[in-house]
Amino acid sequence: MKKSYVLKGLTLWVAAMLLFPSFVLAKEGGKEAAPDLAPSARSAILLDADSGTVIYEKNSHDRLPPASITKVMTMLLIMEALDQGQLKWTDKVPTSEYAASMGGSQIFLEPGEEMTVEEMLKGIALASGNDASVAMAEKISGTEEAFVKRMNERAQELGMKNTHFVNCNGLPAENHYSSAHDIAIMSRELLKHPEITKFTGQYQDYLRKDSEKPFWLVNTNKLVRFYAGADGLKTGYTSEAKFCLTATAVRDSLRVVGVVMGEPNTKTRNAEVSKMFDYSFAQYMNHPIFKAGESLGNVKVEKGSLTELPITAKHPYSVLLKKGSQTDNIRHELTVEGSLKAPIKAGQTLGKLTVYQGDKIMAQFDVESPVNVDKAGWWTLFKRASTQLFS
Repeated sequence: MKKSYVLKGLTLWVAAMLLFPSFVLAKEGGKEAAPDLAPSARSAILLDADSGTVIYEKNSHDRLPPASITKVMTMLLIMEALDQGQLKWTDKVPTSEYAASMGGSQIFLEPGEEMTVEEMLKGIALASGNDASVAMAEKISGTEEAFVKRMNERAQELGMKNTHFVNCNGLPAENHYSSAHDIAIMSRELLKHPEITKFTGQYQDYLRKDSEKPFWLVNTNKLVRFYAGADGLKTGYTSEAKFCLTATAVRDSLRVVGVVMGEPNTKTRNAEVSKMFDYSFAQYMNHPIFKAGESLGNVKVEKGSLTELPITAKHPYSVLLKKGSQTDNIRHELTVEGSLKAPIKAGQTLGKLTVYQGDKIMAQFDVESPVNVDKAGWWTLFKRASTQLFS
C-alpha cells in the first residue's frame, strides 16, 4: 500500500515539473490566456482596433459564410471612392432593374429611383440594404461583377487570406466566404474613415423624409443602443451562416473590434460580444503614440512637385497594454522604404512606424502619403539644379 502511494506521489511530482516550465513561459511572455469569451460561436476574434493586437480568438481563420458582414468591404470601397474624389456625398445614385430585384434585407428601391450617396450608405449601414449595395457597386464600377473584382483585389491588398467574395451584399452564393480574422482586418480598415460611425452608430433614421411614405430605418446592430460606447459595425444572418456580427466600441480612447460567426441566435450573439468588450475594457488600456492629424515628420521626394512631403497621422497610432503596465521605455521609429520618387499617390505606403518596448517590437504601422505628389516639370528641376549648383 505504501509503495502505491509513493509511486502515485512521484507521478504527480513529475507531471507538475513537466507543466511548470510552460506555466513560467506563459507568465514571462506577459500574455495570459483570455477565458473563452464566445463559447457558442463557431469562430470569433477580439482585437485592439489601433494596433491590431489580438486579445482573444477562437477558430479565427476558419472559412465561413459571412452573410451581410460582406457589406463591410462594400462600405470600405465606398469610403475610399469618396476619399479619392471618385464620389461626392451629394452625387445621385440611380437604381437599376437588377439592383431593385435584390431580395432579403432591402430599402425597397424602385427601378429608376435615385438617392444620394449619403442616403444609400445610410441604407446599407442601418438597414443592411442589399438593393442599395448593388446600386452603389454599379455607381462605382459600372457593374456588380467589376465591383466584386475590386473587393477581392482589396482583400488581397489587406492580407485577407481566407476571403473570397462573389457578390457585394452577402446573399448566399457558392464560394463566398471569409473568416473572423479577415473580417476584423477589413473592419479595422473601415474604421480608419471616422465618418463611417456616423452611419453605423446611429440607432434609427429615415429615408425619403419628404415623401408621402418616409421609410423608417432601425439599426440591425442593437448594441449601438444598449452597449455604452458601441458605434458599429455590421450584422449578418443567413440560414447557413447563422447569426454573425462585427462590432466595435470605444471607451477612454481604447477602441476594440469583436467578431463572432455562427451564433445560434441574436441574444447569444449580442451577449457574447458584450462579454468580449467588457473583458477588454476591464483588462487593457492603450498607450497613444500619435493622435490623428499629428505630424510624424517629413520625407524627401525625388523629382517631385514637392521636395519634402510632410507626413501626418491619418488615424490614431497606439499600442495595447495591460492596465497598470509601465510605459516609460516605449519608443518609436519612422523608417522609409528606400528613396521616394514621384509620382506618389495619396494613400500609398511610404514606410513603417515601429513601436518598441525596450528592444522588443510591440507593433508596426504602415505610414501612408496624405496627398498626391506629381512629377516636377523640367523647368522646375532645372531651377532646383541651378540653385543647388550656385549655393
